[in-house]
Amino acid sequence: MARMHSDGRGSSGSSRPVDPDTSWVIYDEDEVRELVTNLRGEDLEPSGIGRVLRDRYGVPDVQEITGDTVSEMIDQEFPEDLRSLMKKAVRIDGHLDDNPEDKSSERELSLVESRIRRLVDYYRGEEIPEDWTYNIEKARLVVE
Repeated sequence: MARMHSDGRGSSGSSRPVDPDTSWVIYDEDEVRELVTNLRGEDLEPSGIGRVLRDRYGVPDVQEITGDTVSEMIDQEFPEDLRSLMKKAVRIDGHLDDNPEDKSSERELSLVESRIRRLVDYYRGEEIPEDWTYNIEKARLVVE
């Protein structure tokens, strides 16, 4: 999604090992679930929780150990990528309230809102309600 409105050609991503061996991890399923709920109290997004578990606790893959992803355990109202785009749109809209002549920010807001609408169509029915539509006021409520 990041290169939807730019000239970038992208880059190849890394892939995980075919058969990850997590037998060396010192935490069992219940301990990992408890760590996830404790880290959720620190107001981290699912990707941030995964990074902390990997770097601080040595848990390479939460889904391998628990059977659920961090997002499934946290049970957020909206997917993380959609929430981050809404945060960005709210931040740009606040900037435009203070700087109404900033045309490049108006263009950026238009592009971000386009990505949001595309993601809403993608997640509609499964992750978000069928009748939910995006507008900046709803985004403010979701972000705050």
